[in-house]
Amino acid sequence: MSQKIKNTTVLTMLFLAFFSASLFAQKNTVPPPDSKPDLELKCEEADLRIKQFEERIRNLTRELENARAEVSRIEAEIAVQGQRLIDCNAEILRLIGATEADLEAFRQQLGVIDGRVRQMRGLSNDILAERRAEVQALEAELNALRGNRISVIPEFFDRIVALARDIRSLYREKTTSTYTVGTWARDRDCLWNIAGRSEIYSDPFHWPRIWQANTNIIRNPDLIFPGQVLQIPPAAGSLSDEERRAERQYWRNRNAGNVE
Repeated sequence: MSQKIKNTTVLTMLFLAFFSASLFAQKNTVPPPDSKPDLELKCEEADLRIKQFEERIRNLTRELENARAEVSRIEAEIAVQGQRLIDCNAEILRLIGATEADLEAFRQQLGVIDGRVRQMRGLSNDILAERRAEVQALEAELNALRGNRISVIPEFFDRIVALARDIRSLYREKTTSTYTVGTWARDRDCLWNIAGRSEIYSDPFHWPRIWQANTNIIRNPDLIFPGQVLQIPPAAGSLSDEERRAERQYWRNRNAGNVE
């Protein structure tokens, strides 16, 4: 009987010890909150926090390894596709009978036209109307490139289409207005003053432009008469070479006393 009691007591004590250990272990499996400073942690909490950090490190390491593996896979795929692109371009060049040197020369020619178009797009309508011949020359150059088989290569095709559209948008019609000469007493009209008017050129030094547009009625630019209807060409920046030559000739004649 006493032996039985002893066995029961031992089993009870073992059960209580196991139960207490389980409670203790369960109690210490929850890590402390992140907001709790390290210096305030108890030994058990510090151990749990360290284990928590170690687990995070293991998880991040696995993620990094997976990311590196994915990067390697993508790089390999890029290399494959890149080689396919090289092979495809080589086949295109073979089909159109061109070389890499031909391709580079075509690229440079197209770049020159592109630069000139962008430059001309910044000009005013009046200047574009004056430089219509340049626009036509650009269009002719582009059309010549379009006749080259290289123009069908994807790198150039859309660019050429866009350039053709931009060149067509540069065409402007030349518009010429008129001005009726008033009296000197009332209007102080002379070619110098007319060119300086804000509604004309706002620049009196452009008087030769008006003179050269009206040589059929103006022989001496110093002499204009009330009622004359002058043709006023559109503003076109600086004077043309022809207008400058006429101005120099006028001053030579005037200095020599040959102006009638």
